[in-house]
Amino acid sequence: MKISPRWTGIILVALLVGVSAATAGAEVTTAAAAKDPCCFENPRYSGTCQITPGEDESCGDILAYLNNPNSVGKTYCGNTKVRGGWHKVACDAEKTSAGTGVAPSRQTRE
Repeated sequence: MKISPRWTGIILVALLVGVSAATAGAEVTTAAAAKDPCCFENPRYSGTCQITPGEDESCGDILAYLNNPNSVGKTYCGNTKVRGGWHKVACDAEKTSAGTGVAPSRQTRE
């Protein structure tokens, strides 16, 4: 079966439009992926811990990690070993070190 040059051109244009739309969608998804920080406090931790969730994380995931006594491997809140008793609070620029994921004071009271 022979494809006419006209149909070849139409197919090529359709493919280019599809690639352009996919690229534009990826840019929108990347912009939407920028998340607001999450802030947490614990009576045994000095200050407020501010964390910006990663690509596949939510504030709930981070809170579950901090409250799980068996969790290890992440460096949240200055790599604190404090587990359990964490709760989410509103982020206040005066209380946290913006963008660092670490409270102003890394000291913990264990």
